[in-house]
Amino acid sequence: MNGNRGAQPTILDVAARAGVSKSAVSRVLSGTGRFSDETRERVERAAAELGYVANAMARGLVSGRTHTIGMLVRDASSMVYTALHAVMERRAAELGYRVVTTTGVGRVEDEKSALAALVSMRVDGLVVCSGLLPSAEIAEFAPRIATVVAGRPELHPALSSVYCDEVDGGTTIADAVANAGHTTAVVLTVPADNAITQHARSRAMVDRLRGRDVDVVDLDASFVRPTGDIAADVVDAMRHHGATVVMCPTDRLMLELCDVLRRRGVEVPRDLSATGFDGVFPLANAWIGFTTLEQPIDRIGREAIDLVIGRIEDPARPVEHRSLRGTVITGRTLLPR
Repeated sequence: MNGNRGAQPTILDVAARAGVSKSAVSRVLSGTGRFSDETRERVERAAAELGYVANAMARGLVSGRTHTIGMLVRDASSMVYTALHAVMERRAAELGYRVVTTTGVGRVEDEKSALAALVSMRVDGLVVCSGLLPSAEIAEFAPRIATVVAGRPELHPALSSVYCDEVDGGTTIADAVANAGHTTAVVLTVPADNAITQHARSRAMVDRLRGRDVDVVDLDASFVRPTGDIAADVVDAMRHHGATVVMCPTDRLMLELCDVLRRRGVEVPRDLSATGFDGVFPLANAWIGFTTLEQPIDRIGREAIDLVIGRIEDPARPVEHRSLRGTVITGRTLLPR
């Protein structure tokens, strides 16, 4: 047994305890090469008794692979990113990989540093889930490591991607509003430097509504604006422009806005209809009743992992851009006019 108090047991300790060679332990723990059932049982028993945990980093130094995928998530509190992360971890595990995750803090330079840190950990591939980091900043890593962007429209020639078609989604949910008979709508739009995805979907809402002769009050919903200020502008649009619906770029903002409006005496949907975007549980739960655009999160997450592992195993594999369509969830928050 390892004689150094507090030291982690090594593969040599396991070999000594099991009474087999180091190479035999390596074959059993990696599941490669030939070994007998008796040898496997002795090694596994010795490893369990010693509390030995194989070091993926060390294995990677020898094999050149760690079977680890680094994942950058912009906002861990976002239900969209949380759902994506869960799907990706499950899919990676199915394919024999682990996921190591880091989060951004809202600045481009910090997200780029986070990616560099993941690469320094010798991950085999990167999955970037952020609507903030510019394409060029991500593409710098692509020549060195398999890199995939998940959850946002990304057409850079060096980056594979899988995402919900934001323009189609914004257009589709806008059609639901127009089809319900609303003639004046508030659309909360997000600047591109705040979030690429939310900018694309909210601009698509504006364009589609205007194309269908719906009057649009375009309100800034940038992240620096408090929800209370946005609510005040929405109430003003109701009073002075006759707006009957507000379209939000995310379900989360919709929930926050509806709560503030209620405290100001405006009930959704009695006084004002509302729509969201994302459709991720629990806000997509039928009991809550949001009318929203549901992103195909499960497909995005699974296909992103498939893409990055495909490029890990075949670096010559061509870049792919997969655009997936969302689906309108018809809830209680959008009433006909």
